Amino acid sequence: MAADRKKALISGITGQDGSCLAELLLAKGYDVHGLVRRASTFSTDRIDHLYRDPHEQEARLRLHYADLADASGLERIVRQIEPDEGYNLGAQSHVRVSFDQPIYTADITAAGALKMLEAVRGFRDATGRKLRYYQASSSEMYGQVVETPQTETTPFHPRSPYAVAKVYAHWATVSYRESYGLHASCGILFNHESPRRGETFVTRKITRAAGRIRHGLQKKLYLGNLDARRDWGFAGDYVEAMWRMLQMDEPDDYVIATGRTHSVRSFLEKVFARIDMDYRDVVEIDPRYMRPAEVDLLLGDASKAAGALGWEPKVDLEGLVDMMTQYDLELAVREKTLRDAGHEVLGPMRHD
Repeated sequence: MAADRKKALISGITGQDGSCLAELLLAKGYDVHGLVRRASTFSTDRIDHLYRDPHEQEARLRLHYADLADASGLERIVRQIEPDEGYNLGAQSHVRVSFDQPIYTADITAAGALKMLEAVRGFRDATGRKLRYYQASSSEMYGQVVETPQTETTPFHPRSPYAVAKVYAHWATVSYRESYGLHASCGILFNHESPRRGETFVTRKITRAAGRIRHGLQKKLYLGNLDARRDWGFAGDYVEAMWRMLQMDEPDDYVIATGRTHSVRSFLEKVFARIDMDYRDVVEIDPRYMRPAEVDLLLGDASKAAGALGWEPKVDLEGLVDMMTQYDLELAVREKTLRDAGHEVLGPMRHD
């Protein structure tokens, strides 16, 4: 890897945001290092296309085994890589799952962020180099909102173990910035989706099911609260905002959102309209998908990011629905072709 290129370290690189960010940074000429947890199976499908062309002289994407629960391991890797920028996107990020695994969620999402901050601080103290750090904060921190739309100054009222963990990570980042002078910024990202979204998240669950239902691979779609309203954007747009935050002379916190809100029901209607079906014919409500404490409405005001970063979303909800629905229709065709040929194919994940 060339010494004159910027180096970035990404935790959570195999997730939706991590893969989109890695793609962006590679296109900008960075060397990218990603942290992955050791597992018995590979989970790099979202980034497999980013590995170097065999005709290139060197790889600019490298993966390192690491875990956000392992403080010493994180410190060792940061000192080994000596990155210019660090993006902490790793987390147990499923809100509903966080009610079932609250301690694990706190260990990874909250304490893991603290361990990353300590690794960054230790690197700065040992080398004198100031690594620019990004913390992935979440609109879920607003929870039971006290004002609409939500801005950087709106008080937090988290309503899930995931949201509580994200509040901890957010304020830890602010504290380290103020206490130790770290160039550490938080992006309070509202819901952002793409075809790379995990299949247990509601938008992808809907588009995945729509494709399978359209091609006779599935009969029903089970969901929870259809009246919850969210501010949905495109993940590819949102990782651009992350990068822009770390190019600023001074660190700060920014809301990243579209400024428009839609219900789960509205998202359903738009997706199923594209396959000429009425969602009411196939969707059933399952109480298991209801949260113990619901977040009814999230709507972000990204005017600060627009003014300071020059950032604005490019893909609207209609474009996002088109993109995700088309992808999952094509995925269902491939799945059906394999099944018709007698191959056993795993269907979408079901979260109980």
